Amino acid sequence: MSVSESQVARRVVGRATAGERTRDGLFRAALLLCLFIAILFLGVLIADVAIDGVPLITPEFLTNYPSRLNPELSGVRPALIGTLYLMVLCAAFIVPLGIAAAVYLEEFADPGRWYNRLIEVNIQNLASVPSVVYGILGLAFIVRGPVDIWGLGQGDPILLAGALTLGLLVLPVVIIVAREAIRAVPPSIREGSLALGATKWQTIWKQVLPGSIAGITTGVILALSRAIGETAPLIMVGATAFRLSDPTIDSQFSALPIAIFDAAEEPRDEFQILAAGTIVVLLAVLLLMNSIAIYLRNRYEQKW
Repeated sequence: MSVSESQVARRVVGRATAGERTRDGLFRAALLLCLFIAILFLGVLIADVAIDGVPLITPEFLTNYPSRLNPELSGVRPALIGTLYLMVLCAAFIVPLGIAAAVYLEEFADPGRWYNRLIEVNIQNLASVPSVVYGILGLAFIVRGPVDIWGLGQGDPILLAGALTLGLLVLPVVIIVAREAIRAVPPSIREGSLALGATKWQTIWKQVLPGSIAGITTGVILALSRAIGETAPLIMVGATAFRLSDPTIDSQFSALPIAIFDAAEEPRDEFQILAAGTIVVLLAVLLLMNSIAIYLRNRYEQKW
Protein backbone atom coordinates (compact mmCIF):
# COMPACT_ATOMS: atom_id res chain seq x y z
CA MET A 1 0.00 0.00 0.00
CA SER A 2 1.41 3.40 -0.97
CA VAL A 3 1.72 6.40 1.35
CA SER A 4 -1.24 8.17 -0.27
CA GLU A 5 -3.45 5.07 0.06
CA SER A 6 -2.60 4.67 3.75
CA GLN A 7 -3.42 8.33 4.37
CA VAL A 8 -6.79 7.91 2.66
CA ALA A 9 -7.47 4.77 4.74
CA ARG A 10 -6.65 6.62 7.96
CA ARG A 11 -8.99 9.42 6.98
CA VAL A 12 -11.82 7.01 6.09
CA VAL A 13 -11.40 4.77 9.15
CA GLY A 14 -10.53 7.42 11.68
CA ARG A 15 -11.22 7.56 15.37
CA ALA A 16 -14.77 8.20 16.44
CA THR A 17 -15.45 11.67 17.68
CA ALA A 18 -16.86 12.38 21.13
CA GLY A 19 -20.30 13.06 19.64
CA GLU A 20 -20.29 9.76 17.72
CA ARG A 21 -19.29 7.83 20.84
CA THR A 22 -22.05 9.56 22.79
CA ARG A 23 -24.66 8.71 20.14
CA ASP A 24 -23.41 5.12 20.05
CA GLY A 25 -23.70 4.84 23.83
CA LEU A 26 -27.19 6.35 23.84
CA PHE A 27 -28.31 3.97 21.09
CA ARG A 28 -27.02 0.95 23.00
CA ALA A 29 -28.67 2.19 26.18
CA ALA A 30 -31.97 2.60 24.33
CA LEU A 31 -31.72 -0.95 22.99
CA LEU A 32 -30.97 -2.35 26.43
CA LEU A 33 -33.86 -0.34 27.90
CA CYS A 34 -36.29 -1.75 25.32
CA LEU A 35 -35.00 -5.26 26.01
CA PHE A 36 -35.38 -4.76 29.76
CA ILE A 37 -38.94 -3.45 29.42
CA ALA A 38 -39.94 -6.37 27.18
CA ILE A 39 -38.42 -8.94 29.57
CA LEU A 40 -40.01 -7.17 32.55
CA PHE A 41 -43.51 -7.26 31.08
CA LEU A 42 -43.04 -10.89 30.02
CA GLY A 43 -41.81 -11.83 33.48
CA VAL A 44 -44.73 -10.07 35.15
CA LEU A 45 -47.24 -11.87 32.91
CA ILE A 46 -45.64 -15.28 33.46
CA ALA A 47 -45.41 -14.71 37.21
CA ASP A 48 -49.05 -13.60 37.42
CA VAL A 49 -50.20 -16.69 35.51
CA ALA A 50 -47.90 -19.02 37.45
CA ILE A 51 -49.09 -17.77 40.86
CA ASP A 52 -52.70 -18.61 39.99
CA GLY A 53 -52.17 -21.58 37.70
CA VAL A 54 -49.32 -23.70 39.10
CA PRO A 55 -51.21 -24.77 42.28
CA LEU A 56 -53.96 -26.05 39.99
CA ILE A 57 -51.68 -28.46 38.11
CA THR A 58 -52.51 -31.92 39.48
CA PRO A 59 -53.09 -35.31 37.84
CA GLU A 60 -56.82 -34.76 38.32
CA PHE A 61 -56.68 -31.45 36.47
CA LEU A 62 -54.99 -33.14 33.50
CA THR A 63 -57.38 -36.12 33.43
CA ASN A 64 -60.75 -34.61 34.40
CA TYR A 65 -63.34 -33.38 31.93
CA PRO A 66 -64.51 -29.74 31.98
CA SER A 67 -67.39 -28.74 34.23
CA ARG A 68 -69.33 -25.49 34.45
CA LEU A 69 -71.21 -26.44 37.61
CA ASN A 70 -68.08 -27.37 39.58
CA PRO A 71 -65.15 -25.42 38.11
CA GLU A 72 -62.90 -26.54 41.00
CA LEU A 73 -63.26 -30.11 39.66
CA SER A 74 -62.89 -29.11 36.02
CA GLY A 75 -60.01 -30.44 33.91
CA VAL A 76 -58.43 -30.10 30.50
CA ARG A 77 -58.38 -33.72 29.32
CA PRO A 78 -60.33 -33.23 26.04
CA ALA A 79 -58.48 -30.00 25.21
CA LEU A 80 -55.06 -31.53 25.95
CA ILE A 81 -55.75 -34.65 23.89
CA GLY A 82 -57.19 -32.54 21.08
CA THR A 83 -54.10 -30.31 21.05
CA LEU A 84 -51.76 -33.32 20.87
CA TYR A 85 -53.82 -34.84 18.05
CA LEU A 86 -53.76 -31.53 16.19
CA MET A 87 -49.97 -31.30 16.43
CA VAL A 88 -49.42 -34.90 15.27
CA LEU A 89 -51.77 -34.57 12.28
CA CYS A 90 -50.43 -31.11 11.44
CA ALA A 91 -46.85 -32.45 11.46
CA ALA A 92 -47.85 -35.40 9.27
CA PHE A 93 -49.28 -32.88 6.78
CA ILE A 94 -46.58 -30.19 6.71
CA VAL A 95 -43.38 -32.25 6.92
CA PRO A 96 -43.60 -34.15 3.60
CA LEU A 97 -45.21 -31.27 1.72
CA GLY A 98 -42.88 -28.63 3.12
CA ILE A 99 -39.68 -30.60 2.50
CA ALA A 100 -40.79 -31.68 -0.98
CA ALA A 101 -41.64 -28.09 -1.95
CA ALA A 102 -38.32 -26.83 -0.57
CA VAL A 103 -36.33 -29.50 -2.44
CA TYR A 104 -38.11 -28.68 -5.68
CA LEU A 105 -37.60 -24.93 -5.38
CA GLU A 106 -33.92 -25.22 -4.37
CA GLU A 107 -32.71 -28.16 -6.45
CA PHE A 108 -34.97 -28.54 -9.49
CA ALA A 109 -36.89 -25.31 -10.15
CA ASP A 110 -35.66 -23.04 -12.91
CA PRO A 111 -35.65 -19.49 -11.47
CA GLY A 112 -36.10 -18.13 -14.97
CA ARG A 113 -39.55 -19.68 -15.32
CA TRP A 114 -42.41 -17.35 -14.49
CA TYR A 115 -44.43 -19.95 -12.61
CA ASN A 116 -41.51 -20.74 -10.29
CA ARG A 117 -41.11 -17.06 -9.49
CA LEU A 118 -44.87 -16.85 -8.91
CA ILE A 119 -44.70 -19.77 -6.46
CA GLU A 120 -41.85 -18.16 -4.52
CA VAL A 121 -43.64 -14.82 -4.27
CA ASN A 122 -46.85 -16.48 -3.10
CA ILE A 123 -45.02 -18.49 -0.45
CA GLN A 124 -43.38 -15.34 0.90
CA ASN A 125 -46.73 -13.54 0.97
CA LEU A 126 -48.65 -16.42 2.53
CA ALA A 127 -46.22 -16.55 5.45
CA SER A 128 -47.51 -13.14 6.62
CA VAL A 129 -51.25 -13.65 6.10
CA PRO A 130 -53.30 -13.29 9.35
CA SER A 131 -54.34 -16.57 10.91
CA VAL A 132 -58.06 -15.73 10.79
CA VAL A 133 -57.86 -15.70 6.99
CA TYR A 134 -56.67 -19.31 7.09
CA GLY A 135 -59.60 -20.05 9.39
CA ILE A 136 -62.02 -18.68 6.81
CA LEU A 137 -60.22 -20.69 4.12
CA GLY A 138 -60.49 -23.85 6.21
CA LEU A 139 -64.19 -23.28 6.84
CA ALA A 140 -64.97 -22.66 3.17
CA PHE A 141 -62.79 -25.28 1.46
CA ILE A 142 -62.14 -27.97 4.10
CA VAL A 143 -65.12 -28.08 6.45
CA ARG A 144 -67.62 -27.24 3.69
CA GLY A 145 -65.46 -28.05 0.70
CA PRO A 146 -65.96 -30.45 -2.19
CA VAL A 147 -63.81 -33.26 -0.74
CA ASP A 148 -65.96 -35.87 1.03
CA ILE A 149 -63.49 -38.08 2.91
CA TRP A 150 -63.06 -38.87 6.63
CA GLY A 151 -65.89 -36.48 7.43
CA LEU A 152 -64.50 -33.53 5.48
CA GLY A 153 -66.77 -31.50 3.23
CA GLN A 154 -69.93 -32.29 5.20
CA GLY A 155 -70.03 -29.10 7.25
CA ASP A 156 -69.04 -30.82 10.50
CA PRO A 157 -66.25 -29.21 12.56
CA ILE A 158 -64.00 -32.26 12.95
CA LEU A 159 -60.46 -32.54 14.28
CA LEU A 160 -58.94 -33.39 10.90
CA ALA A 161 -60.27 -30.12 9.46
CA GLY A 162 -58.65 -28.16 12.27
CA ALA A 163 -55.32 -29.95 11.75
CA LEU A 164 -55.34 -29.27 8.01
CA THR A 165 -56.21 -25.62 8.60
CA LEU A 166 -53.33 -25.19 11.03
CA GLY A 167 -51.11 -27.03 8.56
CA LEU A 168 -51.94 -24.54 5.83
CA LEU A 169 -51.17 -21.75 8.28
CA VAL A 170 -47.60 -22.88 9.04
CA LEU A 171 -46.74 -24.61 5.75
CA PRO A 172 -45.18 -21.47 4.17
CA VAL A 173 -42.94 -21.08 7.23
CA VAL A 174 -41.78 -24.69 6.95
CA ILE A 175 -41.01 -24.26 3.25
CA ILE A 176 -38.99 -21.10 3.86
CA VAL A 177 -37.01 -22.63 6.74
CA ALA A 178 -36.38 -25.86 4.82
CA ARG A 179 -35.12 -23.89 1.82
CA GLU A 180 -32.69 -21.99 4.02
CA ALA A 181 -31.45 -25.22 5.57
CA ILE A 182 -30.94 -26.85 2.16
CA ARG A 183 -29.24 -23.73 0.84
CA ALA A 184 -26.80 -23.84 3.77
CA VAL A 185 -25.33 -27.15 2.56
CA PRO A 186 -22.06 -26.25 0.76
CA PRO A 187 -22.06 -26.68 -3.03
CA SER A 188 -18.86 -28.72 -2.72
CA ILE A 189 -20.89 -31.52 -1.07
CA ARG A 190 -23.15 -31.72 -4.10
CA GLU A 191 -20.28 -31.44 -6.57
CA GLY A 192 -18.28 -34.15 -4.81
CA SER A 193 -21.25 -36.53 -4.80
CA LEU A 194 -21.97 -35.93 -8.48
CA ALA A 195 -18.30 -36.32 -9.35
CA LEU A 196 -18.29 -39.77 -7.74
CA GLY A 197 -21.12 -40.88 -10.04
CA ALA A 198 -24.20 -40.34 -7.89
CA THR A 199 -27.37 -39.14 -9.54
CA LYS A 200 -28.99 -35.86 -8.59
CA TRP A 201 -31.65 -37.58 -6.54
CA GLN A 202 -29.08 -39.76 -4.77
CA THR A 203 -27.10 -36.62 -3.95
CA ILE A 204 -30.17 -34.96 -2.48
CA TRP A 205 -31.29 -38.04 -0.54
CA LYS A 206 -27.89 -39.13 0.78
CA GLN A 207 -26.04 -35.82 1.17
CA VAL A 208 -28.22 -32.71 1.03
CA LEU A 209 -31.15 -33.78 3.22
CA PRO A 210 -28.99 -35.38 5.96
CA GLY A 211 -26.88 -32.23 6.00
CA SER A 212 -29.93 -30.01 6.41
CA ILE A 213 -31.98 -32.17 8.78
CA ALA A 214 -31.08 -30.08 11.83
CA GLY A 215 -32.39 -26.85 10.34
CA ILE A 216 -35.47 -28.51 8.87
CA THR A 217 -36.39 -30.24 12.13
CA THR A 218 -35.93 -27.06 14.13
CA GLY A 219 -38.10 -25.12 11.67
CA VAL A 220 -40.85 -27.74 11.76
CA ILE A 221 -41.03 -27.76 15.57
CA LEU A 222 -40.97 -23.97 15.76
CA ALA A 223 -43.78 -23.86 13.19
CA LEU A 224 -45.77 -26.31 15.31
CA SER A 225 -45.03 -24.10 18.33
CA ARG A 226 -46.80 -21.30 16.49
CA ALA A 227 -49.71 -23.51 15.48
CA ILE A 228 -50.28 -24.82 19.02
CA GLY A 229 -51.23 -21.36 20.27
CA GLU A 230 -53.52 -20.31 17.42
CA THR A 231 -57.14 -19.68 18.41
CA ALA A 232 -58.77 -17.80 15.52
CA PRO A 233 -58.49 -20.61 12.88
CA LEU A 234 -59.91 -23.16 15.33
CA ILE A 235 -62.82 -20.88 16.20
CA MET A 236 -63.58 -20.46 12.51
CA VAL A 237 -63.62 -24.20 11.82
CA GLY A 238 -65.87 -24.82 14.82
CA ALA A 239 -63.74 -26.09 17.70
CA THR A 240 -65.73 -26.39 20.96
CA ALA A 241 -64.56 -25.38 24.42
CA PHE A 242 -66.90 -27.64 26.41
CA ARG A 243 -66.57 -31.32 25.52
CA LEU A 244 -67.23 -34.36 27.73
CA SER A 245 -65.54 -37.04 25.62
CA ASP A 246 -62.13 -37.62 24.09
CA PRO A 247 -61.82 -36.37 20.50
CA THR A 248 -61.11 -38.58 17.52
CA ILE A 249 -59.91 -37.74 14.04
CA ASP A 250 -63.46 -37.55 12.64
CA SER A 251 -65.29 -36.03 15.63
CA GLN A 252 -65.73 -32.59 17.12
CA PHE A 253 -62.80 -31.48 19.20
CA SER A 254 -61.43 -28.96 21.65
CA ALA A 255 -57.97 -27.49 22.12
CA LEU A 256 -56.06 -25.71 24.85
CA PRO A 257 -56.27 -22.22 23.25
CA ILE A 258 -60.05 -22.63 22.91
CA ALA A 259 -60.33 -23.73 26.55
CA ILE A 260 -58.29 -20.70 27.65
CA PHE A 261 -60.44 -18.36 25.57
CA ASP A 262 -63.66 -19.81 26.96
CA ALA A 263 -62.56 -19.75 30.62
CA ALA A 264 -61.15 -16.23 30.38
CA GLU A 265 -64.54 -14.95 29.22
CA GLU A 266 -66.27 -16.10 32.42
CA PRO A 267 -66.52 -13.43 35.16
CA ARG A 268 -66.23 -15.85 38.09
CA ASP A 269 -62.85 -16.09 39.81
CA GLU A 270 -62.87 -19.90 39.62
CA PHE A 271 -62.84 -19.77 35.83
CA GLN A 272 -60.07 -17.17 35.82
CA ILE A 273 -57.92 -19.54 37.87
CA LEU A 274 -58.92 -22.35 35.52
CA ALA A 275 -57.74 -20.25 32.56
CA ALA A 276 -54.41 -19.63 34.31
CA GLY A 277 -53.94 -23.36 34.91
CA THR A 278 -54.69 -24.13 31.27
CA ILE A 279 -52.16 -21.49 30.21
CA VAL A 280 -49.53 -23.19 32.36
CA VAL A 281 -50.28 -26.53 30.67
CA LEU A 282 -50.01 -24.92 27.24
CA LEU A 283 -46.72 -23.25 28.17
CA ALA A 284 -45.36 -26.56 29.44
CA VAL A 285 -46.19 -28.30 26.15
CA LEU A 286 -44.69 -25.37 24.23
CA LEU A 287 -41.47 -25.41 26.26
CA LEU A 288 -41.21 -29.17 25.77
CA MET A 289 -41.49 -28.75 21.99
CA ASN A 290 -38.88 -25.99 21.95
CA SER A 291 -36.56 -28.12 24.09
CA ILE A 292 -36.88 -30.95 21.59
CA ALA A 293 -36.03 -28.51 18.80
CA ILE A 294 -32.89 -27.37 20.63
CA TYR A 295 -31.83 -30.98 21.30
CA LEU A 296 -32.34 -32.05 17.69
CA ARG A 297 -30.47 -29.02 16.40
CA ASN A 298 -27.49 -29.73 18.65
CA ARG A 299 -27.66 -33.47 17.93
CA TYR A 300 -27.73 -33.32 14.14
CA GLU A 301 -26.05 -29.99 13.40
CA GLN A 302 -23.03 -30.33 11.13
CA LYS A 303 -20.07 -28.02 10.91
CA TRP A 304 -18.99 -27.33 7.35
